[in-house]
Amino acid sequence: MKLYEREHGQAIVEMALVIPLFFLLFFAVIEMGRVGFAYVSVSNAARTGVRVASTGGTDLDIQNNVLTAAPSLNTSELTLQITPTEGNRQSGQSVDVSITYPVHLILPVISDVLPNPFIVSSHLSMRME
Repeated sequence: MKLYEREHGQAIVEMALVIPLFFLLFFAVIEMGRVGFAYVSVSNAARTGVRVASTGGTDLDIQNNVLTAAPSLNTSELTLQITPTEGNRQSGQSVDVSITYPVHLILPVISDVLPNPFIVSSHLSMRME
């Protein structure tokens, strides 16, 4: 009987060792999900912007459509580059839309491994009609 009395604290010690690793893994999955979501949103916004640009839209039309396509992102941190500029576009020429967005990581342990903010970007090119 005395053997079992000594082992009462074993489960608590094991849990104290495993729980921090479990939470680290859990929150790392959440952070990577946030980065993946931002990447998909930026890619969709770039695709929307390049479609508008290829049909002859103005820079303001492109910007409005990009911001509409990414409503869950902080639009003040979204960087949009359109080349060539509005006055220099010609039919048959390709137009490029590049979008970058910083994802600010919350978990400090992951921000030691990855750069904080983690930059997601998308660059698409399409021929003008």
